[in-house]
Amino acid sequence: MRRALACMAVAALAACTTGGLVEDRPDPMATRATLERLLPDRLPDRDGWARDIERAFTALSLPADVEHLCAALAVTEQESSFRADPAVPNLPRLAREEIFRRAGRLRVPAVAVRMALQIESPTGRTFDERLARVRTERELSDIYEDFVALAPLGRRLLAGWNPVRTGGPMQVAIDFAERHARRRPYPYETDASIRQEVFTRRGGMYFGIAHLLDYPADYPAMRYRFADFNAGHYASRNAAFQRAVAIASGQDIAIDGDLVRHGAAPGAAPGETEAAVRSLGDRLGMSDAQIRRELELGDSIEFDRSPLLAAVYRLAETSPAKRLPRAAMPQIRLSGPKIQRELTTEWFANRVETRWRRCVARGHTGDAARSRGAARLARARYP
Repeated sequence: MRRALACMAVAALAACTTGGLVEDRPDPMATRATLERLLPDRLPDRDGWARDIERAFTALSLPADVEHLCAALAVTEQESSFRADPAVPNLPRLAREEIFRRAGRLRVPAVAVRMALQIESPTGRTFDERLARVRTERELSDIYEDFVALAPLGRRLLAGWNPVRTGGPMQVAIDFAERHARRRPYPYETDASIRQEVFTRRGGMYFGIAHLLDYPADYPAMRYRFADFNAGHYASRNAAFQRAVAIASGQDIAIDGDLVRHGAAPGAAPGETEAAVRSLGDRLGMSDAQIRRELELGDSIEFDRSPLLAAVYRLAETSPAKRLPRAAMPQIRLSGPKIQRELTTEWFANRVETRWRRCVARGHTGDAARSRGAARLARARYP
């Protein structure tokens, strides 16, 4: 009896600390078999996709159950329809506009840019000719890197500013991939840069899955992870905190998941959220400096344990029966050269969640399996 109770205590502790589904991790072959069932039927090289996804889950030590595998597949379907290096409509025009926009900000004459684009590149074509034929972000990234290396004006215009910020089948941010690779070893041996690896299927899936699932967050539904994938880690938790700040302070603030103004000059005025929290300083018993230190934890799990977060919720919740949600959808309008219509983070999360639910239903075949899956979804806290 004592041994059984001890085992139950260990299991409960594991559930609390990981926040995840506690179950035996399947072996790689079992994961690939599940992926074979979940991947689209007519997907070319299904074995290759299954291998690369399984390798990512194994390397990252993530639970490879249907719910988590379907999360990765749903984002991939939404972002690229399972294309490792998807084509971008109107990319030549978008690329030229970005180059000339950058030149204008640096007061570089347009004629000088046109002359620089006539330089022959390492492929034997001029940069202008390559831009005219560019179809994918990988190709465009390569053009920019060659342009910076060869053209003096390229170094002035674009050094350290490759405008291709995302890539691969999950459209993961390249700066995230580079940061992640500094924290833990990339599981593939390669002479290529992390930027170049993002544009491969294996690298794009590995870093995309890491961005989606390789961080602890106690969310009540997977849709908030999908929102975080679009808006940044913990954006959904921070958006809920901002709603509590707005209630407690009576101020209108943006519910965008950004708690501080990153990159602001020293001494600059605080952002909306920070200013609203400062207005509560006396009631919170915190100085402006303390508030700033706490808000700067907003990009990490540590903010969950912040005295500031707990104190703001105490002010905002008028009674124990009126507990506010700890996750909310960030209200962000998406923008960028590739976005041609009005989209939001909520739109993205809802679209991906719809795909995810279809995938999960497909994964839980049979009445008994569907019942088990529904029960697990109802109690899940995703790691």
